[in-house]
Amino acid sequence: LQLGVEGGYIVGLDISSERSDVGTLIPLLKRMEKNLSVRHEKVVADAGYESEENYAYLESNGQMSFIKPSNYERQKKRKYRSDMNLRENMPYDEQKDEYTCRNGRKLRAIGMAKRKSASGYESDLTVYECESCERCGFKEQCTKARGNRQIRVSKAFIGYREQSRANIMSGEGIALRMNRSIQSEGAFGVLKEDYGFRRFLLRGEGKVRTEAMLYAFAF
Repeated sequence: LQLGVEGGYIVGLDISSERSDVGTLIPLLKRMEKNLSVRHEKVVADAGYESEENYAYLESNGQMSFIKPSNYERQKKRKYRSDMNLRENMPYDEQKDEYTCRNGRKLRAIGMAKRKSASGYESDLTVYECESCERCGFKEQCTKARGNRQIRVSKAFIGYREQSRANIMSGEGIALRMNRSIQSEGAFGVLKEDYGFRRFLLRGEGKVRTEAMLYAFAF
């Protein structure tokens, strides 16, 4: 069950059999836009909704993204920040388009690849390979590959993530995220705790959506 909340009201909902939240954002937004005949200028969501596809969709619709990066909380931990095997912690030379590993060796671009999501969205990935992992004392910690370590990077995703991070860290972003926690999580809290709505009584997507809609009207 996905809920779109604004101003203390549930303004949209959707039912999905997706195993994670990431594939449910776009269908919910499309349903809301169709039913409300308006498009929200700013979309606030938690880390479970972060993906390049969702970022690209929001950009193409002229909507501002306030999605928390999936690594936002982990980045605060010392263990994460000190892990030099992570791409995020490798020094990057934008002019030469190369990363430097913890042993001072260069990972250079060697080609491109494609990655397709379950919905069919294609990401363009730059493939980087280390110049040499031979006799490197960190290799066992760094990669399980027999040869040199490779990493695949979506530059588009990195750009989207950095922009969304800047958005959520702004004064407006902090207020919107706090507001989302109160309103969105609060709506689920009222439905589950106050209304005792713990289980759907009906079966089938259409009937379940109708049942959820009745609860949303009541809310």
